Amino acid sequence: MKQQAILSIDEGTTGTRAAWVTGDGVVHGLEYRHLAVASPRPGVVEQDAGEILAKTIDACRIVVRRAADAGVELVAVALATQRSTAVLWDTATGTALVPAMVWQDSRHAAELAELGKEWDNRLVSSVGRPAGVRSPYLWAAHHLRETPAVREAQAANRLGFGTVETWLLWSLTREKSYVATSTNATSAGAYVLAGHSYETAWIDALGFPRELLPELRQDADRLGHTDPGTLGIELPILAAMGDQHAGTVGLGCLRAGQAMCVHGTGSFVDLVTGSSPPVKSGLYEGTLTLTGWRRHFQTVYAVETFTATTGSALDWICNTLGWFDSSRQISELASQASSANGVMFVPALTGIRIPVVEPTARASLTGLSMASTRAELAYAVLEGIAHSVASSVEANQEVAGLAVTEIAVGGGMSASDSLIQMQADLTGLPMQRLPRSETASLRGGAFMAGSDGLLWETLDAAAATLGGGEIFEPRLSPDHRLDRRNTWNTRIARELDLVAS
Repeated sequence: MKQQAILSIDEGTTGTRAAWVTGDGVVHGLEYRHLAVASPRPGVVEQDAGEILAKTIDACRIVVRRAADAGVELVAVALATQRSTAVLWDTATGTALVPAMVWQDSRHAAELAELGKEWDNRLVSSVGRPAGVRSPYLWAAHHLRETPAVREAQAANRLGFGTVETWLLWSLTREKSYVATSTNATSAGAYVLAGHSYETAWIDALGFPRELLPELRQDADRLGHTDPGTLGIELPILAAMGDQHAGTVGLGCLRAGQAMCVHGTGSFVDLVTGSSPPVKSGLYEGTLTLTGWRRHFQTVYAVETFTATTGSALDWICNTLGWFDSSRQISELASQASSANGVMFVPALTGIRIPVVEPTARASLTGLSMASTRAELAYAVLEGIAHSVASSVEANQEVAGLAVTEIAVGGGMSASDSLIQMQADLTGLPMQRLPRSETASLRGGAFMAGSDGLLWETLDAAAATLGGGEIFEPRLSPDHRLDRRNTWNTRIARELDLVAS
Protein backbone atom coordinates (compact mmCIF):
# COMPACT_ATOMS: atom_id res chain seq x y z
CA MET A 1 0.00 0.00 0.00
CA LYS A 2 1.34 3.42 -0.95
CA GLN A 3 2.16 5.94 1.74
CA GLN A 4 -0.42 8.74 1.71
CA ALA A 5 0.43 12.42 1.93
CA ILE A 6 -0.99 15.91 1.49
CA LEU A 7 0.33 18.30 -1.14
CA SER A 8 1.00 21.47 0.84
CA ILE A 9 1.58 24.91 -0.66
CA ASP A 10 2.99 27.91 1.20
CA GLU A 11 2.71 31.02 -0.94
CA GLY A 12 4.59 33.72 0.97
CA THR A 13 5.58 37.26 0.10
CA THR A 14 9.13 36.64 -1.06
CA GLY A 15 8.76 33.04 -2.17
CA THR A 16 6.39 30.19 -2.82
CA ARG A 17 7.02 26.64 -1.63
CA ALA A 18 5.43 23.27 -2.24
CA ALA A 19 6.03 19.89 -0.61
CA TRP A 20 4.20 16.80 0.56
CA VAL A 21 3.48 16.09 4.23
CA THR A 22 3.13 12.54 5.54
CA GLY A 23 1.32 11.18 8.58
CA ASP A 24 4.43 11.48 10.74
CA GLY A 25 4.37 15.24 10.21
CA VAL A 26 7.49 15.26 8.06
CA VAL A 27 7.75 17.63 5.08
CA HIS A 28 9.20 16.00 1.94
CA GLY A 29 10.30 17.04 -1.53
CA LEU A 30 10.39 20.77 -0.84
CA GLU A 31 10.48 22.99 -3.91
CA TYR A 32 11.00 26.76 -3.66
CA ARG A 33 10.60 29.66 -6.07
CA HIS A 34 11.67 33.23 -5.29
CA LEU A 35 9.15 36.03 -5.84
CA ALA A 36 9.98 39.64 -6.61
CA VAL A 37 8.55 42.48 -4.53
CA ALA A 38 8.61 46.04 -5.87
CA SER A 39 8.30 49.38 -4.10
CA PRO A 40 8.17 51.94 -6.91
CA ARG A 41 7.55 54.80 -4.47
CA PRO A 42 7.30 55.24 -0.70
CA GLY A 43 4.24 53.49 0.74
CA VAL A 44 3.60 51.41 -2.38
CA VAL A 45 4.51 47.71 -2.25
CA GLU A 46 3.49 45.49 -5.19
CA GLN A 47 3.89 42.07 -6.77
CA ASP A 48 3.07 40.44 -10.06
CA ALA A 49 0.08 38.16 -9.38
CA GLY A 50 0.86 36.27 -12.58
CA GLU A 51 4.32 35.46 -11.26
CA ILE A 52 2.80 34.25 -7.98
CA LEU A 53 0.50 31.88 -9.86
CA ALA A 54 3.06 30.66 -12.40
CA LYS A 55 5.71 29.89 -9.80
CA THR A 56 3.20 28.19 -7.52
CA ILE A 57 2.11 25.94 -10.38
CA ASP A 58 5.70 25.23 -11.38
CA ALA A 59 6.72 24.26 -7.84
CA CYS A 60 3.63 22.09 -7.40
CA ARG A 61 4.06 20.20 -10.65
CA ILE A 62 7.61 19.26 -9.69
CA VAL A 63 6.47 18.07 -6.25
CA VAL A 64 3.64 16.04 -7.78
CA ARG A 65 6.16 14.28 -10.04
CA ARG A 66 8.57 13.66 -7.20
CA ALA A 67 5.82 12.18 -5.05
CA ALA A 68 4.80 9.85 -7.86
CA ASP A 69 8.42 8.78 -8.37
CA ALA A 70 8.70 8.09 -4.62
CA GLY A 71 5.58 5.92 -4.65
CA VAL A 72 3.62 8.40 -2.51
CA GLU A 73 -0.13 8.80 -2.97
CA LEU A 74 -1.23 12.42 -2.72
CA VAL A 75 -4.75 12.54 -1.28
CA ALA A 76 -5.50 16.25 -0.77
CA VAL A 77 -4.15 19.78 -1.07
CA ALA A 78 -3.59 22.38 1.64
CA LEU A 79 -2.88 26.03 0.93
CA ALA A 80 -1.24 28.67 3.13
CA THR A 81 -0.85 32.18 1.75
CA GLN A 82 0.42 35.63 2.53
CA ARG A 83 -2.49 37.63 3.85
CA SER A 84 -4.13 40.88 2.70
CA THR A 85 -2.21 40.95 -0.57
CA ALA A 86 -4.94 41.72 -3.08
CA VAL A 87 -5.47 40.84 -6.74
CA LEU A 88 -7.82 42.11 -9.44
CA TRP A 89 -8.12 39.88 -12.49
CA ASP A 90 -10.08 39.30 -15.67
CA THR A 91 -12.18 36.16 -15.24
CA ALA A 92 -12.40 35.71 -19.02
CA THR A 93 -8.65 35.59 -19.57
CA GLY A 94 -7.46 34.59 -16.09
CA THR A 95 -4.86 37.36 -16.07
CA ALA A 96 -4.24 40.01 -13.43
CA LEU A 97 -5.17 43.53 -14.52
CA VAL A 98 -2.92 45.50 -12.18
CA PRO A 99 0.02 44.73 -9.87
CA ALA A 100 -1.11 43.04 -6.67
CA MET A 101 -1.14 45.25 -3.57
CA VAL A 102 1.12 43.60 -0.97
CA TRP A 103 0.14 43.56 2.70
CA GLN A 104 3.05 45.91 3.51
CA ASP A 105 1.50 48.64 1.33
CA SER A 106 0.41 51.88 2.99
CA ARG A 107 -0.48 54.11 0.03
CA HIS A 108 -4.00 54.76 1.38
CA ALA A 109 -2.97 55.23 5.02
CA ALA A 110 -4.00 58.89 5.18
CA GLU A 111 -7.43 58.19 3.70
CA LEU A 112 -8.01 55.28 6.07
CA ALA A 113 -6.89 57.40 9.03
CA GLU A 114 -9.54 59.95 8.14
CA LEU A 115 -12.22 57.26 7.82
CA GLY A 116 -11.03 55.75 11.07
CA LYS A 117 -12.17 58.78 13.04
CA GLU A 118 -15.75 57.67 12.43
CA TRP A 119 -15.28 53.91 12.05
CA ASP A 120 -12.53 52.68 14.37
CA ASN A 121 -14.69 52.01 17.45
CA ARG A 122 -17.18 49.97 15.43
CA LEU A 123 -14.48 48.11 13.54
CA VAL A 124 -12.53 47.16 16.66
CA SER A 125 -15.73 45.76 18.16
CA SER A 126 -16.83 43.78 15.12
CA VAL A 127 -13.73 42.91 13.07
CA GLY A 128 -11.08 43.13 15.78
CA ARG A 129 -9.02 45.94 14.27
CA PRO A 130 -9.27 49.62 13.33
CA ALA A 131 -9.25 50.97 9.79
CA GLY A 132 -5.47 50.51 9.75
CA VAL A 133 -3.05 51.61 7.05
CA ARG A 134 -4.15 49.44 4.12
CA SER A 135 -7.34 47.87 2.85
CA PRO A 136 -7.75 45.53 -0.14
CA TYR A 137 -11.29 46.85 -0.59
CA LEU A 138 -10.26 50.51 -0.69
CA TRP A 139 -7.38 49.68 -3.03
CA ALA A 140 -9.80 47.91 -5.38
CA ALA A 141 -12.31 50.75 -5.16
CA HIS A 142 -9.62 53.20 -6.30
CA HIS A 143 -8.79 51.00 -9.28
CA LEU A 144 -12.46 50.74 -10.19
CA ARG A 145 -12.55 54.52 -10.40
CA GLU A 146 -9.11 55.19 -11.84
CA THR A 147 -8.00 52.21 -13.98
CA PRO A 148 -9.85 51.77 -17.30
CA ALA A 149 -9.07 48.04 -17.65
CA VAL A 150 -10.52 47.32 -14.21
CA ARG A 151 -13.56 49.50 -14.82
CA GLU A 152 -14.20 47.83 -18.18
CA ALA A 153 -13.91 44.33 -16.74
CA GLN A 154 -16.41 45.24 -14.02
CA ALA A 155 -18.83 46.66 -16.59
CA ALA A 156 -18.55 43.42 -18.61
CA ASN A 157 -19.14 41.28 -15.49
CA ARG A 158 -15.73 39.63 -15.79
CA LEU A 159 -13.83 41.15 -12.87
CA GLY A 160 -12.41 38.96 -10.13
CA PHE A 161 -11.22 40.25 -6.77
CA GLY A 162 -9.64 38.62 -3.78
CA THR A 163 -6.68 38.06 -1.57
CA VAL A 164 -4.06 35.53 -2.61
CA GLU A 165 -5.96 32.43 -1.50
CA THR A 166 -8.97 33.55 -3.57
CA TRP A 167 -6.75 34.18 -6.59
CA LEU A 168 -5.04 30.80 -6.31
CA LEU A 169 -8.20 28.82 -5.56
CA TRP A 170 -9.96 30.37 -8.56
CA SER A 171 -6.93 29.76 -10.78
CA LEU A 172 -6.13 26.19 -9.64
CA THR A 173 -9.58 24.61 -9.34
CA ARG A 174 -11.64 23.13 -12.12
CA GLU A 175 -14.73 24.59 -10.41
CA LYS A 176 -13.20 28.10 -10.47
CA SER A 177 -13.88 28.41 -6.75
CA TYR A 178 -14.48 32.05 -5.87
CA VAL A 179 -14.12 31.95 -2.10
CA ALA A 180 -12.31 33.61 0.80
CA THR A 181 -11.42 31.73 3.96
CA SER A 182 -11.79 32.96 7.54
CA THR A 183 -8.16 33.64 8.41
CA ASN A 184 -7.55 35.52 5.19
CA ALA A 185 -10.78 37.49 5.41
CA THR A 186 -10.04 38.52 8.99
CA SER A 187 -6.71 39.97 7.87
CA ALA A 188 -8.38 41.95 5.10
CA GLY A 189 -10.16 44.03 7.74
CA ALA A 190 -13.86 43.55 7.01
CA TYR A 191 -14.70 40.16 8.57
CA VAL A 192 -17.15 40.03 11.49
CA LEU A 193 -15.40 37.71 13.93
CA ALA A 194 -18.49 36.57 15.80
CA GLY A 195 -20.64 36.18 12.72
CA HIS A 196 -18.40 34.65 10.02
CA SER A 197 -19.73 37.37 7.73
CA TYR A 198 -18.63 40.54 6.00
CA GLU A 199 -18.87 43.95 7.66
CA THR A 200 -20.81 45.20 4.68
CA ALA A 201 -21.43 48.72 5.99
CA TRP A 202 -17.65 49.29 6.16
CA ILE A 203 -17.19 47.79 2.70
CA ASP A 204 -19.88 50.13 1.40
CA ALA A 205 -18.15 53.09 3.04
CA LEU A 206 -14.95 52.17 1.20
CA GLY A 207 -16.79 52.29 -2.11
CA PHE A 208 -16.32 48.60 -2.89
CA PRO A 209 -19.17 46.81 -4.74
CA ARG A 210 -20.61 43.95 -2.68
CA GLU A 211 -21.21 41.80 -5.75
CA LEU A 212 -17.44 41.29 -6.08
CA LEU A 213 -17.09 39.78 -2.60
CA PRO A 214 -15.95 36.14 -2.65
CA GLU A 215 -18.06 33.62 -0.74
CA LEU A 216 -16.86 33.15 2.85
CA ARG A 217 -15.72 29.67 3.81
CA GLN A 218 -13.95 27.99 6.73
CA ASP A 219 -10.20 27.39 6.76
CA ALA A 220 -10.84 23.64 6.82
CA ASP A 221 -13.46 23.08 4.16
CA ARG A 222 -14.08 21.49 0.79
CA LEU A 223 -12.85 24.23 -1.50
CA GLY A 224 -12.84 22.55 -4.87
CA HIS A 225 -10.61 20.18 -6.84
CA THR A 226 -7.36 20.95 -8.59
CA ASP A 227 -7.54 21.08 -12.36
CA PRO A 228 -5.38 18.21 -13.66
CA GLY A 229 -4.54 20.30 -16.70
CA THR A 230 -2.93 22.85 -14.40
CA LEU A 231 -1.22 20.85 -11.65
CA GLY A 232 -1.04 17.46 -13.37
CA ILE A 233 -3.31 15.83 -10.79
CA GLU A 234 -6.89 16.15 -9.54
CA LEU A 235 -7.13 16.40 -5.74
CA PRO A 236 -9.60 17.93 -3.29
CA ILE A 237 -8.44 21.16 -1.67
CA LEU A 238 -9.39 20.72 1.99
CA ALA A 239 -7.76 23.74 3.64
CA ALA A 240 -6.73 27.29 2.81
CA MET A 241 -5.53 29.65 5.49
CA GLY A 242 -3.26 32.59 6.17
CA ASP A 243 0.39 31.64 6.43
CA GLN A 244 0.87 32.88 9.99
CA HIS A 245 -2.19 30.93 11.13
CA ALA A 246 -0.85 27.83 9.41
CA GLY A 247 2.46 28.45 11.16
CA THR A 248 0.69 28.59 14.52
CA VAL A 249 -0.97 25.23 13.91
CA GLY A 250 2.21 23.77 12.43
CA LEU A 251 4.13 24.67 15.58
CA GLY A 252 1.53 22.92 17.72
CA CYS A 253 0.10 26.08 19.30
CA LEU A 254 -3.50 24.96 19.71
CA ARG A 255 -4.49 26.09 23.22
CA ALA A 256 -5.03 29.38 25.03
CA GLY A 257 -1.73 30.76 26.30
CA GLN A 258 0.39 29.12 23.63
CA ALA A 259 2.15 31.54 21.29
CA MET A 260 4.24 31.31 18.19
CA CYS A 261 6.81 33.60 16.65
CA VAL A 262 7.39 33.02 12.95
CA HIS A 263 10.08 34.92 11.10
CA GLY A 264 9.57 35.46 7.39
CA THR A 265 9.38 38.70 5.45
CA GLY A 266 8.19 40.12 8.76
CA SER A 267 8.19 38.71 12.29
CA PHE A 268 4.79 37.74 13.62
CA VAL A 269 3.83 36.85 17.18
CA ASP A 270 0.43 35.17 17.55
CA LEU A 271 -1.07 34.29 20.94
CA VAL A 272 -3.97 31.81 20.98
CA THR A 273 -6.82 32.96 23.24
CA GLY A 274 -9.17 30.00 22.68
CA SER A 275 -12.91 30.11 22.10
CA SER A 276 -13.28 33.61 23.58
CA PRO A 277 -12.06 36.89 22.10
CA PRO A 278 -9.36 38.83 24.02
CA VAL A 279 -10.46 41.03 26.90
CA LYS A 280 -8.88 44.30 25.69
CA SER A 281 -9.36 44.17 21.94
CA GLY A 282 -8.39 47.51 20.43
CA LEU A 283 -6.05 48.58 23.24
CA TYR A 284 -3.25 48.95 20.70
CA GLU A 285 -3.94 49.75 17.06
CA GLY A 286 -1.07 47.48 16.04
CA THR A 287 -2.28 44.45 18.03
CA LEU A 288 -5.01 42.74 16.10
CA THR A 289 -7.76 40.40 17.19
CA LEU A 290 -8.32 37.72 14.59
CA THR A 291 -9.61 34.31 13.76
CA GLY A 292 -6.83 31.91 14.68
CA TRP A 293 -8.60 29.31 12.56
CA ARG A 294 -12.12 28.12 11.86
CA ARG A 295 -13.21 24.49 11.40
CA HIS A 296 -16.26 22.44 12.34
CA PHE A 297 -18.13 25.79 12.36
CA GLN A 298 -16.24 26.91 15.46
CA THR A 299 -13.73 29.73 15.72
CA VAL A 300 -10.51 29.74 17.74
CA TYR A 301 -9.39 33.32 18.41
CA ALA A 302 -5.92 34.82 18.60
CA VAL A 303 -4.18 38.16 18.92
CA GLU A 304 -1.32 39.17 16.69
CA THR A 305 1.35 41.84 16.69
CA PHE A 306 4.01 41.97 14.02
CA THR A 307 6.98 43.85 12.68
CA ALA A 308 6.55 44.13 8.93
CA THR A 309 10.18 44.24 7.80
CA THR A 310 12.61 41.89 9.53
CA GLY A 311 13.52 39.14 7.08
CA SER A 312 13.11 41.69 4.30
CA ALA A 313 15.35 44.07 6.29
CA LEU A 314 18.08 41.43 6.32
CA ASP A 315 17.64 40.94 2.57
CA TRP A 316 17.91 44.70 2.08
CA ILE A 317 21.03 44.96 4.27
CA CYS A 318 22.71 42.08 2.43
CA ASN A 319 21.51 42.46 -1.15
CA THR A 320 20.90 46.19 -1.55
CA LEU A 321 23.46 47.69 0.82
CA GLY A 322 25.94 44.83 0.57
CA TRP A 323 27.02 45.10 4.20
CA PHE A 324 26.97 41.32 4.69
CA ASP A 325 27.04 38.33 2.38
CA SER A 326 23.96 36.65 3.85
CA SER A 327 21.69 36.46 6.88
CA ARG A 328 23.73 33.44 7.96
CA GLN A 329 26.86 35.59 8.05
CA ILE A 330 24.99 38.16 10.17
CA SER A 331 24.15 35.44 12.68
CA GLU A 332 27.69 34.07 12.70
CA LEU A 333 29.21 37.50 13.28
CA ALA A 334 26.66 38.37 15.96
CA SER A 335 27.69 35.26 17.90
CA GLN A 336 31.21 36.70 18.11
CA ALA A 337 30.08 39.85 19.95
CA SER A 338 29.03 40.04 23.59
CA SER A 339 26.80 43.06 22.89
CA ALA A 340 26.07 45.71 20.29
CA ASN A 341 28.20 48.16 22.32
CA GLY A 342 25.60 50.92 22.00
CA VAL A 343 24.69 50.37 18.33
CA MET A 344 20.92 50.11 17.75
CA PHE A 345 18.99 49.08 14.64
CA VAL A 346 15.23 49.69 14.33
CA PRO A 347 13.83 47.48 11.50
CA ALA A 348 11.05 49.88 10.50
CA LEU A 349 11.50 50.02 6.74
CA THR A 350 7.73 50.41 6.22
CA GLY A 351 6.82 51.97 9.56
CA ILE A 352 6.30 51.15 13.24
CA ARG A 353 3.31 49.26 14.66
CA ILE A 354 3.99 49.21 18.41
CA PRO A 355 3.37 51.20 20.61
CA VAL A 356 1.46 53.08 17.91
CA VAL A 357 0.95 52.50 14.21
CA GLU A 358 3.07 55.02 12.35
CA PRO A 359 3.56 54.08 8.69
CA THR A 360 5.79 57.08 7.98
CA ALA A 361 8.42 56.07 10.54
CA ARG A 362 11.56 54.64 9.00
CA ALA A 363 14.37 52.29 9.92
CA SER A 364 17.32 53.73 11.81
CA LEU A 365 20.86 52.77 12.73
CA THR A 366 22.29 54.73 15.65
CA GLY A 367 25.12 54.62 18.17
CA LEU A 368 27.95 54.02 15.71
CA SER A 369 31.47 55.13 16.64
CA MET A 370 34.96 54.64 15.28
CA ALA A 371 35.24 51.68 17.64
CA SER A 372 32.18 49.88 16.25
CA THR A 373 32.88 46.51 14.60
CA ARG A 374 31.03 44.46 11.99
CA ALA A 375 30.25 41.90 14.67
CA GLU A 376 28.61 44.58 16.82
CA LEU A 377 26.66 45.85 13.84
CA ALA A 378 25.46 42.30 13.13
CA TYR A 379 24.52 41.93 16.80
CA ALA A 380 22.54 45.20 16.67
CA VAL A 381 20.63 44.08 13.58
CA LEU A 382 19.47 40.86 15.26
CA GLU A 383 18.88 42.58 18.58
CA GLY A 384 16.55 45.08 16.87
CA ILE A 385 14.49 42.19 15.58
CA ALA A 386 14.48 40.51 19.01
CA HIS A 387 13.37 43.75 20.70
CA SER A 388 10.54 44.02 18.17
CA VAL A 389 9.47 40.49 19.05
CA ALA A 390 9.59 41.30 22.77
CA SER A 391 7.39 44.36 22.20
CA SER A 392 4.94 42.16 20.28
CA VAL A 393 4.82 39.58 23.09
CA GLU A 394 4.19 42.28 25.71
CA ALA A 395 1.38 43.85 23.68
CA ASN A 396 -0.27 40.49 22.98
CA GLN A 397 -0.34 39.55 26.66
CA GLU A 398 -1.83 42.88 27.66
CA VAL A 399 -4.54 42.81 25.00
CA ALA A 400 -5.41 39.15 25.60
CA GLY A 401 -5.41 39.48 29.38
CA LEU A 402 -3.57 36.21 29.27
CA ALA A 403 -0.03 35.22 30.17
CA VAL A 404 2.03 33.45 27.55
CA THR A 405 2.80 29.92 28.72
CA GLU A 406 5.21 29.02 25.95
CA ILE A 407 6.56 30.40 22.68
CA ALA A 408 7.38 28.19 19.71
CA VAL A 409 9.60 29.76 17.06
CA GLY A 410 9.69 29.06 13.34
CA GLY A 411 10.52 30.53 9.96
CA GLY A 412 13.84 30.97 8.22
CA MET A 413 15.51 33.26 10.77
CA SER A 414 14.65 30.87 13.60
CA ALA A 415 17.74 28.92 12.53
CA SER A 416 19.84 31.70 14.11
CA ASP A 417 20.83 30.65 17.65
CA SER A 418 21.90 34.23 18.33
CA LEU A 419 18.51 35.70 17.44
CA ILE A 420 16.48 33.13 19.38
CA GLN A 421 18.67 33.52 22.47
CA MET A 422 18.19 37.29 22.27
CA GLN A 423 14.42 36.74 22.10
CA ALA A 424 14.52 34.58 25.22
CA ASP A 425 16.66 37.16 27.03
CA LEU A 426 14.48 40.14 26.12
CA THR A 427 11.10 38.47 26.75
CA GLY A 428 12.14 36.54 29.83
CA LEU A 429 10.42 33.49 28.34
CA PRO A 430 11.85 30.20 27.07
CA MET A 431 11.86 29.78 23.30
CA GLN A 432 11.11 26.35 21.86
CA ARG A 433 12.59 25.64 18.46
CA LEU A 434 11.05 22.50 17.05
CA PRO A 435 12.78 20.37 14.43
CA ARG A 436 12.12 21.65 10.92
CA SER A 437 10.39 24.75 12.29
CA GLU A 438 11.14 26.60 9.06
CA THR A 439 8.44 24.49 7.37
CA ALA A 440 5.77 25.15 10.00
CA SER A 441 3.33 26.80 7.57
CA LEU A 442 3.52 23.86 5.15
CA ARG A 443 2.95 21.44 8.00
CA GLY A 444 0.16 23.48 9.61
CA GLY A 445 -1.81 23.71 6.39
CA ALA A 446 -1.54 19.95 5.99
CA PHE A 447 -2.63 19.42 9.61
CA MET A 448 -5.71 21.55 8.96
CA ALA A 449 -6.57 19.62 5.79
CA GLY A 450 -5.92 16.13 7.11
CA SER A 451 -7.18 16.11 10.72
CA ASP A 452 -10.64 14.70 10.16
CA GLY A 453 -9.53 11.12 9.69
CA LEU A 454 -7.61 11.53 6.45
CA LEU A 455 -4.09 11.36 7.93
CA TRP A 456 -4.84 12.22 11.56
CA GLU A 457 -7.98 11.83 13.68
CA THR A 458 -7.65 15.25 15.35
CA LEU A 459 -5.50 18.37 15.32
CA ASP A 460 -4.04 17.26 18.65
CA ALA A 461 -3.00 13.96 17.10
CA ALA A 462 -1.37 15.82 14.23
CA ALA A 463 0.50 18.15 16.59
CA ALA A 464 1.68 15.16 18.63
CA THR A 465 3.91 14.17 15.70
CA LEU A 466 6.10 17.24 16.35
CA GLY A 467 7.88 15.82 19.38
CA GLY A 468 10.21 18.00 21.44
CA GLY A 469 12.78 20.53 20.41
CA GLU A 470 15.57 22.82 21.55
CA ILE A 471 14.80 25.14 24.46
CA PHE A 472 16.51 28.53 24.75
CA GLU A 473 16.26 29.71 28.36
CA PRO A 474 16.56 33.39 29.34
CA ARG A 475 20.02 34.32 30.62
CA LEU A 476 19.53 37.95 31.66
CA SER A 477 18.63 39.03 35.16
CA PRO A 478 15.25 40.80 35.46
CA ASP A 479 16.98 44.13 36.15
CA HIS A 480 19.29 43.84 33.15
CA ARG A 481 16.35 42.84 30.95
CA LEU A 482 14.30 45.81 32.11
CA ASP A 483 17.20 48.18 31.49
CA ARG A 484 17.65 46.96 27.91
CA ARG A 485 13.91 47.11 27.22
CA ASN A 486 13.72 50.65 28.59
CA THR A 487 16.60 51.68 26.34
CA TRP A 488 14.77 50.24 23.34
CA ASN A 489 11.47 51.92 24.22
CA THR A 490 13.28 55.25 24.59
CA ARG A 491 14.80 54.78 21.10
CA ILE A 492 11.36 54.06 19.61
CA ALA A 493 9.90 57.13 21.33
CA ARG A 494 12.64 59.26 19.76
CA GLU A 495 11.93 57.84 16.31
CA LEU A 496 8.25 58.72 16.76
CA ASP A 497 9.21 62.21 17.90
CA LEU A 498 11.15 62.67 14.67
CA VAL A 499 8.01 61.84 12.68
CA ALA A 500 5.96 64.29 14.70
CA SER A 501 8.49 67.13 14.40
